[in-house]
Amino acid sequence: MDKREKKSEEVVSKNNSREHDIVVSDDRQHICDICQKAFTLESSMMEHRNKIHNEQKNFACDKCEMKFEFRSHLNRHQILIHKGQKDFACDNCEKEFVKKSSLVTHQKLVHKDREDYSCNKCERKFENKSNLLKHNKIFHEVFKDYLCEKCAKRFGNKQSLLLHIKTVHERRRDIICDKCEKKFELKSTLLFHQKTVHEGRKNLACEKFEKKFGQKIPFIGHQKTVHEGRKDFACDKCKKKFGRKSELLRHQRLVHNGHKDYECNKCQNKFGQKSDLLMHYRTVHEGRKDYACDKCKKKFGRKSELLRHQRLVHKGHKDYECNKCQNKFGQKSDLLKHQKTVHEGRKDFACNKCEKKFGQKQDLMLHLKTVHEGRKDFACDNCEKKFGKKSNLLVHQNTVHEGRKDFACDRCKRKYTRKENLIQHHETIHKRLQ
Repeated sequence: MDKREKKSEEVVSKNNSREHDIVVSDDRQHICDICQKAFTLESSMMEHRNKIHNEQKNFACDKCEMKFEFRSHLNRHQILIHKGQKDFACDNCEKEFVKKSSLVTHQKLVHKDREDYSCNKCERKFENKSNLLKHNKIFHEVFKDYLCEKCAKRFGNKQSLLLHIKTVHERRRDIICDKCEKKFELKSTLLFHQKTVHEGRKNLACEKFEKKFGQKIPFIGHQKTVHEGRKDFACDKCKKKFGRKSELLRHQRLVHNGHKDYECNKCQNKFGQKSDLLMHYRTVHEGRKDYACDKCKKKFGRKSELLRHQRLVHKGHKDYECNKCQNKFGQKSDLLKHQKTVHEGRKDFACNKCEKKFGQKQDLMLHLKTVHEGRKDFACDNCEKKFGKKSNLLVHQNTVHEGRKDFACDRCKRKYTRKENLIQHHETIHKRLQ
């Protein structure tokens, strides 16, 4: 091959090389994450970042002392440049490592006695200091800088504090349902109300009571508290137990803290919640009974009373039997009251004015109201006669104005307006004749 041909080949080779460079340069894979400029080589991109952006670099390579802004870039550099180089050998077992940090970790875990990092507040132990610090930060350090001045509860942001003050202490209900005008504190509560009450969306049904629920949490709570009888929330002041946390908090607020801020302007009865006051006013003073039974047309002031009536009267659900007299009850609470007052003879509620004792608190309250205060809050709308008990008003209306005698003797067919009159008739007339 002469010199001319050799020179020609070198030129061709050079041109081919130049063409190859052009092809590679078009395939730009390395992009600067700050200005999005593209580079063919990673080294060109890194040089560009070092000169142009001059960012702070806290991650230094322990092999070539090159610095990087991000740990991920350092790791990539060590894999690409120093891959396979294990320059850090353990002087105990001669095992080699690519990174110095891996060697230090190996020596600490394998050759030294493991240093346990203990929390000085709860004595929990951790393998390394970073986990201990993370634990302290999450469980023991208080990062809630917004303090409620009324109850000393802390919040992580101002918005949560303001919402707490508005709903808990001011009891504001600014969100109104456009269908029934009921008011709510939170939008989420309104949406749940609309979904379950107005749209009737209750997809979870209890197989025993045929009660339906719109959410899984109340459904599970119902099964735990009603069917399993669980009461996991105990009051630390009187040891009374409750099935729900909300019931415990309400008990503490009303009984131990004495918070009854809602007073009836007609009878001066006080209530701990506004809803209870409104229900009292509607059922007692207005006499409203908005819930009618579709089987016997009997009406009730509360939906819970209607459901209880249907369950006990029409469906005959009395699952709680007394082991002493075989009396059956529809609710466990009624069974316990029966056992306590009838079989144990307990009367734990004493009147402080006449020392009369009662088995149930509501009987004591009724006694105080009717006997000592002389209150008669139940007026007949036919003759304006007033009664201290609602039951007496109903008996009066049934017997005087409607002429009803619902209690008939099975021996002589004589009828009476009251059950106690029928019992007295049996004892005086028929027992004496035997």
